[in-house]
Amino acid sequence: MIRLAERIRRDLAHHADVERAEQQQAYMKSAMPYRGVRLPEVRRLTAAALREDPIDSQPALVATVTSLWNDAAYREERYAALAVLQDRAHRQLRDVHLLPLYDHLVITGRWWDVVDDLGTHALRELLTAHPAQVAPDIRRWARDNDLWRRRAALVCQVGAKGATDAALLSDVITSALSPPDEVRSNFFVRKGIGWALRDYARTDPEWVRAFVRTHRQHLSPLSIREATKHLAGLKATGE
Repeated sequence: MIRLAERIRRDLAHHADVERAEQQQAYMKSAMPYRGVRLPEVRRLTAAALREDPIDSQPALVATVTSLWNDAAYREERYAALAVLQDRAHRQLRDVHLLPLYDHLVITGRWWDVVDDLGTHALRELLTAHPAQVAPDIRRWARDNDLWRRRAALVCQVGAKGATDAALLSDVITSALSPPDEVRSNFFVRKGIGWALRDYARTDPEWVRAFVRTHRQHLSPLSIREATKHLAGLKATGE
């Protein structure tokens, strides 16, 4: 499936916009340059390539994603890798055997755009479909010294609504608050905690209220503000 990866790279190069690329790289503070292709166009080009050269096995899916990701010279190639991975036609190919690939994408991606996309889509899907197999890894990631594993663990139930495992959510947040301090105090960890709680507050506001009250002394003001943004009467500095 290297041929498919090369086709996608050529298509991205053909739609390059140098001026937009500079703006995108500056906005994302990315060391990797951009082609200047907007994300909807990346996804459109990827879908078109897949229609002409479909993937029909998990090894082919892994090979294509890995090629686009590991050999990326431009950031859109990594966006395309995620688009290939998460294409609806590949739903039956995504199972617990892909968890090592997801871990690789998280620890090598190391920025919020790709980690959050993976966490709130592919990782959430896997956790929802296979909770017994995946939840232990999510708990382990939440304790990991790598802040991006923690971030992925924190946001992987965003959007799950009624399917949210509240016990798991509690565990990953409390684990993410543990040392080392440089990870615990990181902006992306603190923001991820707030985002996860704010999202679940739409489903169970009383659970979130109780969690914030119980853990207030350990939560950062940023996390509390985010968590309680839509909960009247419960603010970052007091009730």
